Amino acid sequence: MERRRVIGSVIWIFCVLCLLRAGKLWAEEKPNPTYVGHEQCQLCHPDQLGKFAETRMGKLFLRSPRNDLERWACENCHGPGSAHVQNPVDPTTILRFGKHSPAPVGEQNQACLQCHERGAQTHWLGSAHETQGLACTACHTVMGPTGDHSQLVSEDEKTPFYAKRADSTVCLQCHLQQRAQMLRSSHMPLWEGKMTCTDCHNPHGTVTPALLIENSINENCYKCHADKRGPFLWEHPPVLENCLNCHDAHGSVNEDLLTVKVPRLCQQCHIEIRHPSQPFSATSRFVFNRACTNCHPQVHGSNHPSGVMLQR
Repeated sequence: MERRRVIGSVIWIFCVLCLLRAGKLWAEEKPNPTYVGHEQCQLCHPDQLGKFAETRMGKLFLRSPRNDLERWACENCHGPGSAHVQNPVDPTTILRFGKHSPAPVGEQNQACLQCHERGAQTHWLGSAHETQGLACTACHTVMGPTGDHSQLVSEDEKTPFYAKRADSTVCLQCHLQQRAQMLRSSHMPLWEGKMTCTDCHNPHGTVTPALLIENSINENCYKCHADKRGPFLWEHPPVLENCLNCHDAHGSVNEDLLTVKVPRLCQQCHIEIRHPSQPFSATSRFVFNRACTNCHPQVHGSNHPSGVMLQR
């Protein structure tokens, strides 16, 4: 009986070894892919390489690379292409980009971060867009020339008059509430092409709330509205605290981006002080024209010795 068990064990071991050798239980390790050069890519993808050569990145990689990584051109982003040349049908033999790519978003973005990991992209890891799984290719296109140096995915770039709007239209594809606010009667001049979302926000990440470029909301506003900065002899507390106490930065149905029409805006804080706080008729002297600012126009602060009430 013992002899039969030993013989059975030996036969079982030989069977396992045969299966392992055949690769049915243990897949053989594939050799690491190697670089083949962009000339090899051009044999099958001449149109794509021709368009890429006209982009800012393509001119750098193909004509004047600065290091070994840039010298590999196509393989700089897609990875070594030897396995792809041998089996071009298999989508896993090379790194592909876009929503249909089998590679995870993090792996796709890492290819971009090889070069773009400083400057505006310093705080990308852990940012609001990165944690939401947003791919770089959702906002940027690489394989074709565009009218903007940022290679943004926007139809506006094709029309020179609206090229400045490209930054904003890309953002507003997802931020639909802000898009609706921008369409209100009082809005930031984004549609006119005089500014973009990136004038206030850094989409690649910051250490401040709402991806603001500056350290605070007020500092962001003061970049353009320097006359509101102060310091003033007589300060208005809500102005010092936050510009958004009175203004809606993305758009409003009230003039000057106000959150509430005056005098209701002022009456949110100024109740039963000097003037009554009940609703006024349209003919009241407290509502006519600019309402409270008829007499108190220096609402952001005054430097006049007699300006304690923020009057003229």
